[in-house]
Amino acid sequence: GIDFSDDPLLQGRLFSYLDTQKSRLGTTNFHLLPINAPKCPFANFQRDGMMQMQVPVGRANYEPNSLDNIGEDPGPRDEPNAGFATEAHASNNDERQQGKVRLRSDTFNDHYSQARLFYRSQVAIEQAHLASALVFELSKVTVDHVRVRVIANLRNVDDDLAQRVAAGIGIDLPDATPPAKAPIDLALSPALSIVASAKNILVGRKVGILFTKGSPQREIDSVKAAVEAAGATALLIAPKLLRVATVPKATNAAGQLAGTPSALLDAVALVLSEEGAATLCEDSAAVQFVMDAFGHLKAIGHTPEAQALLDKAGVIADDGVTGLGETFLTAASRRFYDRESTVRTLA
Repeated sequence: GIDFSDDPLLQGRLFSYLDTQKSRLGTTNFHLLPINAPKCPFANFQRDGMMQMQVPVGRANYEPNSLDNIGEDPGPRDEPNAGFATEAHASNNDERQQGKVRLRSDTFNDHYSQARLFYRSQVAIEQAHLASALVFELSKVTVDHVRVRVIANLRNVDDDLAQRVAAGIGIDLPDATPPAKAPIDLALSPALSIVASAKNILVGRKVGILFTKGSPQREIDSVKAAVEAAGATALLIAPKLLRVATVPKATNAAGQLAGTPSALLDAVALVLSEEGAATLCEDSAAVQFVMDAFGHLKAIGHTPEAQALLDKAGVIADDGVTGLGETFLTAASRRFYDRESTVRTLA
C-alpha cells in the first residue's frame, strides 16, 4: 500500500498530485506539514521556500558531490539497506515472469559529443568567449579537486578548450576523465554560431544619440532621421530630459544619461559641441557610457568636437569609431570583434 500501481493511467496522475499540492499550499514543502509528514525519518535536497520547517546544514543540496573529500557534510545519501526501494515483481500478463525493467538507450551514456559539436561549430571569437566564461566561473570555485575534475571533463569535449581553461586558471592540464561512452566527431553545424549567422543590418536595432547643451540641433535631427530611415530606433539621450539648450533651439531627450547606459543600445552617436564634450568629461556617467560602448565592441559615431570625451573614455580609433553619416550607419549594423583584444584578455 505504499508503492505506485503498475497501471499507466494511475502513474500518469502522479504528476498532477504534486502540482495540486503546490497549487493548494503554494509550496513544494507540503510534505513537511505535520498532517502530511511521514513518521519515519526521511531526507531530500529541497531547501528554502514557503513552509520550510527544517534547517538543513551544509551547502550540498545536490547529489552526487565530493564535499566529503574536504571534510564537509555531503548531504543526504541513498540508504540501500534501510531506504525504500520499489519491489521487483512480475507483470501480470508476462508469461516469462520477468521483473520490471527501466532501461535507457546506450546513447544516454554519451555525455560529450553534443558539447564537442557545439564548441567546434563556433567561430574563433565565440570559442574564446566560451573558454573565458569557464575560467570566470571556475575562478569562483574554492575546492581544488573540483576545478581539476571540470577541466578533466573538458578534455573529452575539446583539448584546445581544456588547455585554454587550465591556462586561464593557472593549473597543469590533467588527464581526461574516462568517458562512459567515447564521444564521436559529428559534422559541424554553422547554424550553432550566433556570430556566423548574424546579419549586418540596422533593422530592429536601437541607436543612442547622446547630446547636451550646445549640441547642433540640425545634426541631432539628421542622425535621428537617418537611423529611423534604416529601420532602427533612435533614442535621444542627454544629462537632462527636457528643454536641453541645443543650437539654435532646445531639444527634449527620451532618456536621461544617468539612467540610460549604453548597454541598452546597439550603437551610439555622440553629437556634441566642444563645450559639451568638456562638460561630459567631468561626468562619470558619460565617460562610462562611452567606455562601455567601446568595450562592448559597438559602433561609435561622433562629431569632431566629441574627441575629448573619446580620449577620456580610452577609445582607440578603429573601423567602428566613425564620423556621422553613411559610414556610421554601416558601422552601427554590426559588432567589431577585432577590437576585443585591445579591451580585455580572453582565454
